Amino acid sequence: MLTKYWKQFKSGTDIRGVASGGVKGEEINLTDEVIEKMTSAFALWLMNFTKKDASSLTVAVGHDSRISARRIQAAVTRSLAAAGVHVLSCGLASTPSMFMTTIDLGCDGAVQITASHHPFNRNGLKFFTKNGGLDAPDIEQILLYAEKDEKPAAGTGTVETVNYMVRYCEILREKIKSGVVAADYEHPLTGFKIVVDAGNGAGGFYARNVLAPLGADVSGSQFLEPDGYFPNHIPNPENEAAMKSVCAATVAAKADMGVIFDTDVDRGGAVDAKGDEINRNRLVAIASAIALEGNAGGTVVTDSITSSGLKSYIEETLGGKHHRFKRGYKNVINEALRLNNEGVNCPLAIETSGHAALRENYFLDDGAYLVTKIIIKMAQLRTQGKTLESLLEPLAEPAEAAELRFPILEENFRECGNRIIFDLETYAKQQPGWQIAPDNREGIRISFGKGNGDGWLLLRLSVHDPLMPLNLESDTAGGNKRIASQLYTFLRTCSGVDISPLEKFIG
Repeated sequence: MLTKYWKQFKSGTDIRGVASGGVKGEEINLTDEVIEKMTSAFALWLMNFTKKDASSLTVAVGHDSRISARRIQAAVTRSLAAAGVHVLSCGLASTPSMFMTTIDLGCDGAVQITASHHPFNRNGLKFFTKNGGLDAPDIEQILLYAEKDEKPAAGTGTVETVNYMVRYCEILREKIKSGVVAADYEHPLTGFKIVVDAGNGAGGFYARNVLAPLGADVSGSQFLEPDGYFPNHIPNPENEAAMKSVCAATVAAKADMGVIFDTDVDRGGAVDAKGDEINRNRLVAIASAIALEGNAGGTVVTDSITSSGLKSYIEETLGGKHHRFKRGYKNVINEALRLNNEGVNCPLAIETSGHAALRENYFLDDGAYLVTKIIIKMAQLRTQGKTLESLLEPLAEPAEAAELRFPILEENFRECGNRIIFDLETYAKQQPGWQIAPDNREGIRISFGKGNGDGWLLLRLSVHDPLMPLNLESDTAGGNKRIASQLYTFLRTCSGVDISPLEKFIG
């Protein structure tokens, strides 16, 4: 078992911590010493995974635009080289490109220095092999090695500077060329105006080195320059301010489409020509329509909070199957891998946060690849006199959607949360008109008919934190409050959870 000190760095399948000063009450814990121990531990883990000596290993290292990135990259590089590893120093790069070094360059492993959309003072490490990102038990083992200061014997490694992003951009450009097959093959995006919002993260390359060389007008793009303080908005497609910003920029530029990335470009979102978001359920719908082409009857794995209208769109409009699973991008990816291994045709795993992994792309959650596929589809639809908006017309969208988060007050928060969910299930079975979802795989999802809220709720445990998120959706104005009021009758009898956000919601 990890000590409390080392356990603080584990964030699901990532390592995260405080890497820079500037936020009151948050002391730096990702020191050089800690980073070097973690990296040495990864080298030891990789030796065991590959059955190779450290001197035979090659590991790529990249980082996003955070202010602590270069310091941490230096510490990671020092540690790997001290173990005898050959290091490919890739500099500013996207997270998906670091995975691709294991495929394209044959690296044994890769490290990306990033904390995704978290505040500027935080940073972390993501680890990859050719099998994809490491899972939670792997991260725990690495931290156990670090805690015990277990590491490879000393060696003399080498460091080579490699700009892999040049090759990664070339792959994306070739994907667009071969997908669109325009009369001017080398410039398939001539006549398209596309706004890119990188949020001052690592995604500015997409406008300059992918779209512009293909003929696209990217003149309305914004926040392409890396700035680890993120001065304009949080680089996060789920952030309301970020989405409003890219929507406004798309309309102002009179663009055909807008795209937005998170800091390390493993997530993406889009905006149509009207300035409407293609995000969350709409993004899942577009991705499903693309992924199910050539995969008739295929299964799409999503997280648990997708809408009822999306299920109908996937199954009735597209003729696929909707497999609603758990929150957490690694959860949906692993479930898709499991289904494919069992012989189920599953071409897509996608979370409403914007993490999307296609089987054709190694089940890698890659925001740039997803946006690339959407741009190809937009260009194909134009030749038919259609738009992305026309593809989404059959998608029924809710009148209301909301998410509330209830802090769990007990130290053993998982036990407390699971107890509340179990008791709610027992309670729900006794309530007339409450229908427990038959395909529920996380928390408890309950549907309410017309006149009784006309929607559903999902109460679950957070993937990482001592929280119980509640998602509400209704097809009728005012339905969410009606559903929430019925749930309140139960939750007010529960101990160990702060339901004040629910009381505020229902007034």
